[in-house]
Amino acid sequence: MRLRSLALLAVAAGLLSSAGFAPVDPMLRNLFLAAGGAMLLVLAVHTATGWRMRGAAELAQEMLAGFIEKDAAPSFVTDPDGRITARNSAASVRFSAAGDGTLAAALRSVLASPSSVLYRLQCRARIDGNAREDVVTARGHVRLAVHVLRGGAFLWRFEDILERGPGGRTHCAVPLPMLTVGRSGAILFMNDAARRLVGDRALTLDRLFLEAAPVSGRIHTLTTAKGPVDVLVREVAGPAARREMFLIPVEDIRGAGAGNDFDSLPVPMMRLSDAGEIREINRLAVKLVGADVQAGGSLPDIMQGLGRPISDWLRETVEGSAKQRSEFLRLARRDKEVFVQVTLTRVAEDGAGGLVAVLNDATELKTLEAQFVQSQKMQAIGQLAGGVAHDFNNLLTAISGHCDLLLLRHDQGDPDYGDLVQIHQNANRAAALVSQLLAFSRKQTLRPELLDLRDTLSDLTHLLNRLVGEKVTLTLSHDPVLKPVRADKRQLEQVLMNLVVNARDAMPQGGEIRIETGVVTLDCPLERDRAIVPPGDYVTVKVSDKGVGIAPDALQKVFEPFYTTKRTGEGTGLGLSTVYGIVKQTGGYIFVDSVVGEGSDFVLFFPADKLVEVEPAIEPAPEPTSTPRQGDGVVLLVEDEAPVRAFASRALRLRGYTVLEADSAEEALRTLEDSELSVDVFVTDVVMPGLDGPTWVRQAMQDRPDVRVVFVSGYAEGAFGEAELSLPNSVFLPKPFSLNQLTETVHRQMH
Repeated sequence: MRLRSLALLAVAAGLLSSAGFAPVDPMLRNLFLAAGGAMLLVLAVHTATGWRMRGAAELAQEMLAGFIEKDAAPSFVTDPDGRITARNSAASVRFSAAGDGTLAAALRSVLASPSSVLYRLQCRARIDGNAREDVVTARGHVRLAVHVLRGGAFLWRFEDILERGPGGRTHCAVPLPMLTVGRSGAILFMNDAARRLVGDRALTLDRLFLEAAPVSGRIHTLTTAKGPVDVLVREVAGPAARREMFLIPVEDIRGAGAGNDFDSLPVPMMRLSDAGEIREINRLAVKLVGADVQAGGSLPDIMQGLGRPISDWLRETVEGSAKQRSEFLRLARRDKEVFVQVTLTRVAEDGAGGLVAVLNDATELKTLEAQFVQSQKMQAIGQLAGGVAHDFNNLLTAISGHCDLLLLRHDQGDPDYGDLVQIHQNANRAAALVSQLLAFSRKQTLRPELLDLRDTLSDLTHLLNRLVGEKVTLTLSHDPVLKPVRADKRQLEQVLMNLVVNARDAMPQGGEIRIETGVVTLDCPLERDRAIVPPGDYVTVKVSDKGVGIAPDALQKVFEPFYTTKRTGEGTGLGLSTVYGIVKQTGGYIFVDSVVGEGSDFVLFFPADKLVEVEPAIEPAPEPTSTPRQGDGVVLLVEDEAPVRAFASRALRLRGYTVLEADSAEEALRTLEDSELSVDVFVTDVVMPGLDGPTWVRQAMQDRPDVRVVFVSGYAEGAFGEAELSLPNSVFLPKPFSLNQLTETVHRQMH
């Protein structure tokens, strides 16, 4: 508009100048005329372009209107504010006229809150270009779709999605009573069969089910206008957190004959006699239980009770004395382990009794339950192992210690020497058993060092060849560029020995055991057997055999403590659980693959250390076989267990030490109140009634800072934390210890 005014003004100025009304220079007059002409030309082009754009927009709108007019589904075109700019004939017939001309007003007759639905879809469409949602209306389910058009307009389309079902039937025509339930328990829709069953329109589930919230696959009591009715509930997940709930009256189930009605029910079901004989089984039940199950079989033949015989449960259900109608059972399938939840209902048909069994697949539920119970059992046994170790190691210390004292007074020619040696060996076996329990519970003390597995296996080969015997061949295969790992050498040797012995026992007729080492680099996490191995470099050890293999049902239990497939007396069931505990405490992973009749593979993953060169390990000083050196000095022995204190006191006195005894920390502190008393070494138990070992030693060292300390305990060193035993000039001696171990440790502390 402004451009047009300027052009007219310039032309008028030029004309007035030429007519003599304005004394303007001829050059200026020509300039006005040229400027006005140029502006008129631009105005003409701008006007023509506007007419063309308006024509294109009108043409596009006419084409869109013509397109939606031919659509059988109701369609609307709205502006960004929701005002309707176009609608097709189907929309005019389906929806009432809008009072304010908006789409929300047009949909108010079919939707309770159309504004929220339209706003939600419009926001999603602005982001993605389109959006859609299935909406429950009074007339059934519709799919509401919206597309963004040029200029900010929106195209809305409504489609009856239920009309596309098989045979064109809607949920209203489905013969089974069906409800559509929202996330809060509100009943959004009831089909005709549900209305006839209930007697009126219900708004919430608690109006229909007074006892409890209905659970899919179970029989519940439904409140109707004619009284309570037992119905089988079956749920199917729907869109937008909605649920489609089917209600199957038990009377209809009982009356369903051997035709397609029973077979087409959407729930795995069986009809049984009072004795558990299968009279009829529908299609879904056959799929769940197994294709080889047919009518005429028996329920106890295809399922196993977890806590009691199925026959007892059947009898109690028939008599009406069963406390619960639902039981978890295990299917007798050989291909896989499947658990089912079976709900029994007593029915009467043609004057004869019978049972209806409703089945639910509970495999995932029972698997999670088994994992939870297993974790609790593992934790309980770990705590038990730590507690038993303390008391048991005290007993073993007294037994083996007094045996050592007796051996000092008997030579090999003595008749009692062999008996004493047997006592000593069995005490050591008991100590090894406690060590296995601690390894399983991951509470043993590890002393990691940098190891090259090639050297470790080379040193261990001689012992492994003796373990496997003459019928079994042991083969080693190493990666030429094997990286070092950080682990406790003794514990790692224990792992390898247990795996090799396990492989040997799996091949009673002989065979080959292969031990292969390698390097694996994981670029992404490895998920297997409920474990996640993070990315990185790993050194693997694979122990393979061609033995009898492990059954699939036992494969998940091989690392459980005391679980063994060997006969009584052939194994404790702690070998593989010990392996598992050591590997996990080292920071590694262990997996097993096995096929019955073909053998087993145990694969260990250890994090590769970043250091390239392996530092030489400092070997602990071997236990001397000769008579220990005589010592002199004063030892304060604090031990609450009288047998252990008696043995330790005699052992130290035999080596020449002066021993002061105390049965508690308080008595030890009272003894040290004598300032003239000189003490060289404290030998004290860690866990005692009253003050514990580290506490009283800290108090005593305030006045005697130069005294050295030997802590002894039946618990592992790592059970006390890093700060508990971190005292200067102190060492730890685990129980059970021998006479020579005690005296040598005290001798090293003296010097």
